[in-house]
Amino acid sequence: MSVNQQAHTGPPYGQPQPGYQGYQQPAYGGQSLPGVPQAQYGAYNGPVPGYQQPVPPQGYFPSLGFPSKGSPVSLNSDTSSLAPNFIGSLRAPPTSGAPPPASGASHPSGHLAYSQFEHGDVQNGIPASAAPMQRPPASQPFLPGSAPTPVSQIPTFQQYGAPPASVQQLRNHMAGMTIGGTAASAPPPAGLGYGAPRPPAMPGPPLPGQTVAGPPSSQPNHVSSPPPPSTMAGLHPGPPMSGLHGPPPPTHPPQPGYQMQQNGSFGQMRGPPPNYGGAYPGAPNYGSPPGPPPPPKRLDPDSIPSPQLNELPPQQKPRHRIDPDAIPSPIQVIEDDRNNRGSEPFVTGVRGQVPPLVTTNFLVKDQGNASPRYIRCTSYNIPCTSDMAKQSQVPLAAVIKPLAALPPEETVPYLVDHGESGPVRCNRCKAYMCPFMQFIEGGRRFQCCFCSCVTEVPPHYFQHLDHTGKRVDFYDRPELSLGSYEFLATVDYCKNNKFPSPPAFIFMIDVSYNAVKSGLVRLICEELKSLLDYLPREGNMEESAIRVGFVTYNKVLHFYNVKSSLAQPQMMVVSDVADMFVPLLDGFLVNVNESRTVIASLLDQIPEMFADTRETETVFAPVIQAGLEALKAAECAGKLFIFHTSLPIAEAPGKLKNRDDRKLINTDKEKTLFQPQTSFYNNLAKDCVAQGCCVDLFLFPNQYLDVATLGVVPYQTGGSIFKYAYFQLETDQYRFLNDLRRDVQKEVGFDAVMRVRTSTGIRATDFFGAFYMSNTTDVEMAGLDCDKTITVEFKHDDKLSEDSGALLQCALLYTSCAGQRRLRIHNLSLNCCTQLADLYRNCETDTLINYLAKYAYRGVLSSPVKTVRDALINQCAQILACYRKNCASPSSAGQLILPECMKLLPVYLNCVLKSDVLQPGPEVTTDDRAYVRQLVTSMDVAETNVFFYPRLLPLTKADVDSDSLPAAIRNSEERLSKGDIYLLENGLNIFVWVGVNVQQGLIQNLFGVSSFSQISNALSTLPVLENPFSKKVRSIVDMLQGQRSRYMKLIIVKQEDKLEMLFKHFLVEDKSLSGGASYVDFLCHMHKEIRQLLS
Repeated sequence: MSVNQQAHTGPPYGQPQPGYQGYQQPAYGGQSLPGVPQAQYGAYNGPVPGYQQPVPPQGYFPSLGFPSKGSPVSLNSDTSSLAPNFIGSLRAPPTSGAPPPASGASHPSGHLAYSQFEHGDVQNGIPASAAPMQRPPASQPFLPGSAPTPVSQIPTFQQYGAPPASVQQLRNHMAGMTIGGTAASAPPPAGLGYGAPRPPAMPGPPLPGQTVAGPPSSQPNHVSSPPPPSTMAGLHPGPPMSGLHGPPPPTHPPQPGYQMQQNGSFGQMRGPPPNYGGAYPGAPNYGSPPGPPPPPKRLDPDSIPSPQLNELPPQQKPRHRIDPDAIPSPIQVIEDDRNNRGSEPFVTGVRGQVPPLVTTNFLVKDQGNASPRYIRCTSYNIPCTSDMAKQSQVPLAAVIKPLAALPPEETVPYLVDHGESGPVRCNRCKAYMCPFMQFIEGGRRFQCCFCSCVTEVPPHYFQHLDHTGKRVDFYDRPELSLGSYEFLATVDYCKNNKFPSPPAFIFMIDVSYNAVKSGLVRLICEELKSLLDYLPREGNMEESAIRVGFVTYNKVLHFYNVKSSLAQPQMMVVSDVADMFVPLLDGFLVNVNESRTVIASLLDQIPEMFADTRETETVFAPVIQAGLEALKAAECAGKLFIFHTSLPIAEAPGKLKNRDDRKLINTDKEKTLFQPQTSFYNNLAKDCVAQGCCVDLFLFPNQYLDVATLGVVPYQTGGSIFKYAYFQLETDQYRFLNDLRRDVQKEVGFDAVMRVRTSTGIRATDFFGAFYMSNTTDVEMAGLDCDKTITVEFKHDDKLSEDSGALLQCALLYTSCAGQRRLRIHNLSLNCCTQLADLYRNCETDTLINYLAKYAYRGVLSSPVKTVRDALINQCAQILACYRKNCASPSSAGQLILPECMKLLPVYLNCVLKSDVLQPGPEVTTDDRAYVRQLVTSMDVAETNVFFYPRLLPLTKADVDSDSLPAAIRNSEERLSKGDIYLLENGLNIFVWVGVNVQQGLIQNLFGVSSFSQISNALSTLPVLENPFSKKVRSIVDMLQGQRSRYMKLIIVKQEDKLEMLFKHFLVEDKSLSGGASYVDFLCHMHKEIRQLLS
């Protein structure tokens, strides 16, 4: 999610909230809902006079709350001394989705108004030279050229970790705090909040990670946990109290415009602050004159329960803290962006436009810059000098997904064929022809936009220029008018100067005791019979050009001859695993249609042949070597699909030992858990990349498997790892088969090399992702599929100019699945700035978090985890402190001021810090952590967004008659109501949480049983029942599954059940049981860090 919006004040516990963008849902156009205070001021739609002078940007100003122990903080909470909230040439935040209703407007029951204050916006898409634009409220179509003025708000903040010194201090502080709009403060529900620490033990079936005969009933894709020793009594969370919403807020009539806000406070302006003479120059007023504002509403300290802490039983100690509804809400930011930017296409013709958030559904029209589906940047306006970049600490990075799949309404890149001469390129830097090249001398030469070298235009490519200096065939040539396109490569771009053969797929199946006994071998063989008809093919080809081969293995390898002329397949065994070779050439790799009957016969026979095996040991490295040798012999690239179940302990190259040791966690040696045991696999990966041999690994472990080592080859060849701990046929086959089908069918390029060129002034210095690099510029991948991203960091090597901006060109050379050598080109132009305010106005927080997570996850390979965590916190504190010092208006140090675009940086950063890699809970295994670390390294921005901040939907609020999703709610236990059913998804798992008080009818409709106690935790799919609620929930699950690159594991969680601890791990705004801070506490901690940097 990007963070370009103003904070949201979410509804109290258990109420619906605005939805996740990008998924069709009803917009809350003009509807207003009850229960939450309305914004004090109406939506502002007047013109903004152009501001020429650089004005410090508006920010988000929560005031620091409680004094920390020992050092009373003097809090400046009086509105009269408050500094102005500027609305300069900055990106203006939009109003929330709808103007507030008139006083006394009725609200549909059961719903809740969404916002106390107006919310901010992403003013993306400003043309480089344009004056500040305004954005209308959601009830109007988005028209470039209009945006409302911002409003900021101050919740109070608690010092990180320290409770208020006394209840009286809290009362005094709360009483002095003014908030515009009214705040209904709900006391924390007595028994809820953060729950008890995760119990060391839970009754019932074993949890993942135990070495027991029967696997656990369900666990998420990557979580497998150690055995619980004993049962836990008395740790059920107390009853949620849904009635504690504070006094009903008064509603205010809408105002024609926003008041100027002082010092980030809400509430009326009480005369100009010191050093500011009245209205700002150049901004006499904002649209229509505002009406008289209602008196500021003071937060009522009495609505906060404050008995002495020692008078309460341990389960009911209230946490005196900031109202979570008064701090920036990811849900609101997503909802606002969806309302403001989801209706109009994103046209890429203007330099440096910030795209809509990844959570917004939008269409892209390519008019010269690559679509954000291919490239997203951390900032679209980069500092002109390295000094300015160092000062801000904002990393300059691009997350590139070169083969991204596009929605059906968008056109795939055009394929351009320049014949034998190949693509036109710059003579010096070898950049490819693109829309930013400048034709001169009547079109006979062009000047390179990357290195300024002048190159002759080849005679066959010559074309005259029109009166504006554009070629007259500008619109006929994709490479002159579009941001993304493909060239057909000539033989010069091929290995050994000869065109490649079509690639091959080799299926390599573990037939050891575990694999056979679990039913896995039979399942794979059955599936392959039909799956081989769906191998990827080029657009209009009748059949796929990909050839297939089959190997089975345990301690030895079995190769199969499936030549079409044979009546039966032939098996050849290679037992000398130390010196691997392929015993047959002809008949190993075959065309599926020609050898169909022989292949079918083989797949029938494999499960029978090994049905009585007693062999438990496996090899692993020789399996990869065998596949590599087969592709070398066939002189083609390809992919190995390896299905593997156990630690390879048999005598062979690449043999591993069990080195799992939880005692290393939080020590300096913890990094060894993420590093491979041996360098053998790194060398093997290098050989695979050279041949174009990509490895996809499907793991089915019942115990430690050493993912950190087994994953080296898949990772460095551009492949994927899939992990199914404690695989059970009845619960896991559906997920595994869906993953396998998608993996076999998806678009993939082979033998790929990617290079990123930049215009003078910056250069690519660092790369993250699943690939191999033999030099400092070329990213080499044996395979690259449509889900993989490469993240590139840029550094200055010279000054940039505001006039010319900065350019990136990503060129990917690859072999298509039909064996065609192609070049895919993506171009992007960015703005450059000399003012820090311009940098902070054009950042994309979702991309920033994607980069920071990858940077941190690589850091754990070489540094202690604590060092990595501290570095992350420090970098983000520096980013925000630089903004506060250089861009925000003067105000007391007791306020936290966040840039509009980055106001979600703290909540998202906290999610990264609490993730299993950086802060594992007791049930997270070493393999889980290594698996997630590799997974995240090649995720795109949409995937990291939902992975770190999961999506939580109240299913009971879903409208069964519409196609839309229910509005998402924030990830906190306080938002859950006992009487509702919720769905939480994070890209790997889908949890369905059922409250203990859910109506019997709903349980019957969804699960087909008559009571809460009869709901089974073992369900891996929802029962198909013929009623509207069941159909609606299943359609939501299907829709979510379709949006993710992996099939998510469905886990049913009953409230107060043992699995609830696992579910709570994903409620990321709460304190985590592994020690992670709550969002509120972390925000206070960040504030403290920023203040230290500023002082």
